[in-house]
Amino acid sequence: MAVALLLLGLLGVLALREALDRELDATLMGVASVQAGSATEPEEGDMRLLEWELTPAEAEAVRDLNRFSQIWTGDGRSLLRSRYLTRDLPLDSAALREAAAGELVWREQDFEGAPVRSLFYPLGRFGPAHEAHVLQVAAPLESRNRMLRDAALFVFLVVLVVTAGTFAGGWWLADRALGPVRQVTDQAEEIGAGTLGHRITAHAETEEYRDLVQVLNGMLQRIDEAFEVQKRFTADASHELRSPLTALRAEIEVTLRRARSPEEYRAVLNSLLEEVERLSRTAEDLLTLARSDAGVMEPRLRPVDLGQIVGRVAERIQKMEKAKSLRIDTQLASELEVLADPDLLDRLIWNLAENAVKFTPEGGAVELALERQGGTPVLEVRDTGPGLTKEDQALIFQRFSRGDRARTRSPDTPGTGLGLAIAHAAAELHGAELTARNRSDQAGAVFRIRFTGMVPERPQPAKTT
Repeated sequence: MAVALLLLGLLGVLALREALDRELDATLMGVASVQAGSATEPEEGDMRLLEWELTPAEAEAVRDLNRFSQIWTGDGRSLLRSRYLTRDLPLDSAALREAAAGELVWREQDFEGAPVRSLFYPLGRFGPAHEAHVLQVAAPLESRNRMLRDAALFVFLVVLVVTAGTFAGGWWLADRALGPVRQVTDQAEEIGAGTLGHRITAHAETEEYRDLVQVLNGMLQRIDEAFEVQKRFTADASHELRSPLTALRAEIEVTLRRARSPEEYRAVLNSLLEEVERLSRTAEDLLTLARSDAGVMEPRLRPVDLGQIVGRVAERIQKMEKAKSLRIDTQLASELEVLADPDLLDRLIWNLAENAVKFTPEGGAVELALERQGGTPVLEVRDTGPGLTKEDQALIFQRFSRGDRARTRSPDTPGTGLGLAIAHAAAELHGAELTARNRSDQAGAVFRIRFTGMVPERPQPAKTT
């Protein structure tokens, strides 16, 4: 603001100087014309200048309005000057020569310690008798310079006042505008890992900041929920890892209390191997979920036959120990190709089928039905187990979730509680939709995968004409 006003003020002062000089030059030209006519009117040798009849005191009073006149020869000799001049006007030889040649010449000079503006006027314009004569008319510049100084001082004061007012007003407005932001920032900085349940309340009712506060509180809500999920996940993972380690330690300590036969050692080692396998499965599942959360688990997509993968999963399911007392039914549509990572897709279907086997009672049935619905492949894994409660359906894909008491893990249903969470993560990586519901025809659960966005485009046959 200050720089802009100073530039405008400078332009204004320069414009004022230009206007004053133009008016001054006009008066000098008028005076020069009158004095030249008066000086050249009489016969040669009788030149005279028009003079004001003023006393010395009066002449001093109108000094700023007075115009001094003096006539020079071409070689710089003074012929005539105003009566109030006590000494010759300052002579510029170059200007004198140019004026003697017939040109009007303007100069700014110093006279008696004060600046003056002079006009060198060629008298040769009034006849050959005055070809070597030049009239110099000078006007004091003190009043002009004083006016310019006053104008510059006024502009400076205006710039100073306006800039100070703008600064104070801008500071006040900025403080009013940014004060609430500082309060919101201060409250946000006070929220840490132990106070994620707190919310920002500063200016939450102010229209200008309502959206900002809502966005920040929404972000804090999501962070709080994610933090709680991670806390529960860490606690559950610790429990899952601690249980087999405790069992391993207990069996080893009991075994080492006394010497045992090779058969007893072999039985203990087999039991330890089961716990180690359980630990390995848990660690592998945790690693898979961690990679999924970090966004580094990218599927290597390629066209695969969905029916072949479902068939292979069904064959492996039939070899499970618990599945020997169950009926495994498959309904597979042919020529269903999808773009998928074969390994991840196999694990997705296996986890669903294994979960169905775990919770299906002896003599029950597990069905794997693959069909095309509206051009989209759909796979349903059905069981005849206890089914899902409404709470189960909301939490079934969360980590370490094992449903209600009817579906809680028991010696007959081993697992880590991560299989369905991994299946859900794998489905999301492929852009598929995984849902869970109860069967409508009988007891049991249905896990449904709709492979939206995974169907490869088939080349269209070329048109013939």
